[in-house]
Amino acid sequence: MSADFESRLLNFLAPWRHAPVWRVAFSGGLDSTVLLHLLAQLAHREALPPISAIHVHHGLQAVADSWPEHCQRFCDSLGIALQVARVQVDDGASLERAAREARYAAFAAALGEGECLLTGQHRDDQAETVLFRLFRGAGVRGLSGMAASRPLGAGTLLRPMLGLNRAELERYARRQGLSWVEDPSNASNDFDRNYLRNQVLPGIIRRWPAAVETIARSAEHLAEADGLLGELAQNDLICAGARNEYIGMQLPSLAIAALAELSESRQRNALRHWLAPLARLPDSAHWAGWRDLRDAREDAEPIWRLADGELRRAHGRLWWLASPWLGFVPRNQAWPDPARPLSLAGNGSLRFDGEPPGGPLEVRYRQAGEAMALAGRGSRDLKRLLNEAAVPAFLRGRLPLLWRADELLGVALLPDLQVEVGQGWTLRWTPPTNDSGLS
Repeated sequence: MSADFESRLLNFLAPWRHAPVWRVAFSGGLDSTVLLHLLAQLAHREALPPISAIHVHHGLQAVADSWPEHCQRFCDSLGIALQVARVQVDDGASLERAAREARYAAFAAALGEGECLLTGQHRDDQAETVLFRLFRGAGVRGLSGMAASRPLGAGTLLRPMLGLNRAELERYARRQGLSWVEDPSNASNDFDRNYLRNQVLPGIIRRWPAAVETIARSAEHLAEADGLLGELAQNDLICAGARNEYIGMQLPSLAIAALAELSESRQRNALRHWLAPLARLPDSAHWAGWRDLRDAREDAEPIWRLADGELRRAHGRLWWLASPWLGFVPRNQAWPDPARPLSLAGNGSLRFDGEPPGGPLEVRYRQAGEAMALAGRGSRDLKRLLNEAAVPAFLRGRLPLLWRADELLGVALLPDLQVEVGQGWTLRWTPPTNDSGLS
């Protein structure tokens, strides 16, 4: 059995054999203990990346205080370095979810460029995950279960034991004389996943002994279907002119008309894949917000609010604005030393290319009625200039305006406006990141 385990592990990990390091998420439980032991044995015979372990200590129960010491002893016996990451779990409606988020945030922070994090989830965990998501009304992507690999931080998360079940792991551990910790909270059916593991799955298995394998196989079929839907979405997003940048700033957008030509289900499919790295996806009932936005009048300014930001409509396109980006409050600032970049409160930074104009200079934001005296064009209303430049209305209030006393000298994002004949400077704006922090 040991040779079979090792062979299956190596076959799975073959694409990542040249990674800078393999880090094992080591809880001290059965699954991660077997994984770490297998890798340590393989490292004696195979040319593998450096192997280390990381233990996340949540501090949620007193018994867990002894686990880092247990993990350290086990790692010492294998000659493997251990990192202990202590995290603070936020209070919230779901302790399970908060602990998981804190744990994976610690894992992501620990991963360097191209490094791999290996976790010990197995086939029973996959079946449990599929059932859990089924009862929450998940779609094809959710019911495909846990991915065997996915990006995490600067590296990659790998689940090399999804093809093994817990009984196989336990037999291996006992034959190797391994010891592991048992989390007493796993016995509490107050947690949804524990209830599935302790009450629901055993009853299903008594009726259908191969249920874990068949559920996992169904998840594989759904993962394949999700891949095909992803390919379809990518083609539809290309046709919709998907782009992540607008005049040098991070501002994802899509052409609404191109999306509207698709069937309703293809629209939702394309939008799900576009939104996946940007926001937590809306539930079925919340998709009415997309229809309202899509079907609004051309001169309307509808908003579709999601958990991590909102979508706006402007100039025939759908624009994503993350929650942190939306919290901007305009504040005028003097620019005492134009030779140095100016850090704007909540709005990135400004700098000059070339010799700055004479001062004193100040950065302000739009109110109403501003005008610019342009070379050869006379005084022009700023609102009209922004209309001509097709700057979305939702962006205009945060465009930095460069003033000298009562004279408007320049506008961020509009470097072609010549306020002074032969001016030797260009105003450069580095906007804030329009990022919700998701991956």
